[in-house]
Amino acid sequence: MIEALFMLGGLGLVVGVGLAAASKIFYVYVDPQIVEVDEALPGANCGGCGLPGCSANAEAIVAGKAAPNSCVAAGPEVAEVIAAIMGVAIEAKEPDIARPGCTYGLEDAETKFIYDGLGDCRAAALINGGMKVCNIGCLGLGTCAKACPFDAIQMGPKGLPVVDEIKCTGCGACEKVCPKHIITLSSITRRILREYTTDDCTTPCQRACPAGIDICEYIRQISLGDYLGATQTIKERNPFPAVIGRICPRPCEQDCRRQLVDEPVAINFLKRYAADYERESGKRVQPYKAPDTDRKIAVVGGGVEGLSTAFFSARLGHTVDVFEAAPRLGGLLRSAIAAYRLPADILDWDIQGILEMGVNAQTGKALGVDFTINSLLEEGFQAVFTALGGWDSRLARNAGASVESPIPGVYLLMDFMKSHTASEAEENKPIVCASDVVIFGGGKLALEAAELCLEKGSDHVTILYREAENESGLDPQAIQNLHSKGVNIMFGTAVNSLMGEQDRLEEIEYAELESLTLKRLPAGMLIVASGRFPELVFMRPAAPADADAGTPKPNGQSPPTSRWKGTYTYKQPEHRHEMGWFSNGDILSDYSGAIKAIGGGRRAAATVHKIISGIELSLPDNVLHSRSMIQNVDHVQKVTASPRVIMPQASHRELSAAVEIEKGFTKDAADKESRRCLQCGLICYEHTELIPAPREEQVHRI
Repeated sequence: MIEALFMLGGLGLVVGVGLAAASKIFYVYVDPQIVEVDEALPGANCGGCGLPGCSANAEAIVAGKAAPNSCVAAGPEVAEVIAAIMGVAIEAKEPDIARPGCTYGLEDAETKFIYDGLGDCRAAALINGGMKVCNIGCLGLGTCAKACPFDAIQMGPKGLPVVDEIKCTGCGACEKVCPKHIITLSSITRRILREYTTDDCTTPCQRACPAGIDICEYIRQISLGDYLGATQTIKERNPFPAVIGRICPRPCEQDCRRQLVDEPVAINFLKRYAADYERESGKRVQPYKAPDTDRKIAVVGGGVEGLSTAFFSARLGHTVDVFEAAPRLGGLLRSAIAAYRLPADILDWDIQGILEMGVNAQTGKALGVDFTINSLLEEGFQAVFTALGGWDSRLARNAGASVESPIPGVYLLMDFMKSHTASEAEENKPIVCASDVVIFGGGKLALEAAELCLEKGSDHVTILYREAENESGLDPQAIQNLHSKGVNIMFGTAVNSLMGEQDRLEEIEYAELESLTLKRLPAGMLIVASGRFPELVFMRPAAPADADAGTPKPNGQSPPTSRWKGTYTYKQPEHRHEMGWFSNGDILSDYSGAIKAIGGGRRAAATVHKIISGIELSLPDNVLHSRSMIQNVDHVQKVTASPRVIMPQASHRELSAAVEIEKGFTKDAADKESRRCLQCGLICYEHTELIPAPREEQVHRI
């Protein structure tokens, strides 16, 4: 008996020691904060947050990968509780909505591929890539609808997904299961920041538009009589619909597929009709804007680009102030275009729409005279964007004879040389050379400017050229002479950013283009060989004078400092890999068209938003540009020829009464012309035969 007790006791001791050891070896730590957040969540496990259950969402919230208000099943009270647990503040959450990206369903296709026995798009896509005609086209099997946990997606009569925006929570379940990227999450911010990719179903006209307007959609809305809806669609990417409807060079029409049959659709005149309908109705429509971010942005320059930047920044939820040196907003639109092409009241209407989006404007205030970049940053602006325009903009406001330096220490080469060769009148005093001078670009004239700087007392002069020495066309002897005088000449380089303190330029950062390394140079003066000042985003650096200066912290927070850094906006997609100023595609004088300036303004607003939000500026590898390899068609079939509606012109007598030279479409003309649109997809389009002939469908069963 006693032996048995000892045996049981010993066995218990062994088991206890073993369990204690196992608990140490296999111990799993559970973060108490995760437990607390998990307990605060409703436990619905609905997947609306895009994660597999509330526990996974709690882990993501604590890891900073999800917001405290990411649970769609909980109310604001739960979000406040979670925010208190995390010790953070809640910003207004902008809802995501699933958005289909294909316009031509399988039911309309002449050649169909039926996947017998398969009910899932992902499986069909694995069989030779799925649909054989369009590499993007919807397979139509409804996998997205089956995956939606909220029954927000149904397959429509044309075999395309239809989203109920009221039921949709933006969880992303549909996006994850779509093998063709047809259905994706969309929001105001996503649409503004987005550059089109080769995964998108874009049309030839849309790809040719510098602003990327959804042309097919607004023409479709016009054909349905939804003119205000068409205007709202246009304003998604163009805040000047009435203006552009009159002066655009219409690159979209040059790529219109309709010309493969007869003549391009009058895309721009239809834009004008929709915009004029809005103006004459007296009811202004606006695109949607994101919730307030409590961030202040300053835009310097009230021309097309500056106002476009302000418009898109306001739509992104920021508070925006525009500062313009001229008495009125509009830039070259107001001063350089004849009234019979663009009446002032039309321009004023579009500008007023931009201001009503929530943009504040201050006119008659010049940067470098009435205020400085540093003073704006001291006033609490998280970022300052300079859209100062080119040389012609200065002439338009009668300032061509003056020398300007709106950016601390930065001068145009033409101004610098002119100031030292003009008369000694008070308004033409020579520019005082700094001790450290950097000249960027300028060819032979830069060599002359360098010698002039030395004569005027500069201690160190550096010339930077983007070109290699053997491509510069410079005289080797002239280069050698300057080297002997102490001038440092570097080839294959580009200015990347500026750094300074208060109202002084102190350094430049330049890139060695071959090695892609960044270096710094002391600079009290930068002379640039272009017809305009660079477009830069100025901010307080995250830490003073270190290698990471200028890198923003989340929510735009920076330590108190009087230092600033200016960086350029991200490049056009075609030139996204190039570094520094004066790269291919950069604007060196002024935009060749207002529609291009609008596209530049959207990219500037996206740059500012990404920088202050800590989002990487890089673009995806498959971003769409003019050299992208994409599907297209070189002919269309079964489309009835239909002549283009001619824009009515004013008579000589009418022109003498100061009316527009182009009268605009009537309702009947707009309706007729809108029906000429083929409603293209990537390679699909609508047939327009008045009496459709019977056609034999080709059905391939796989």
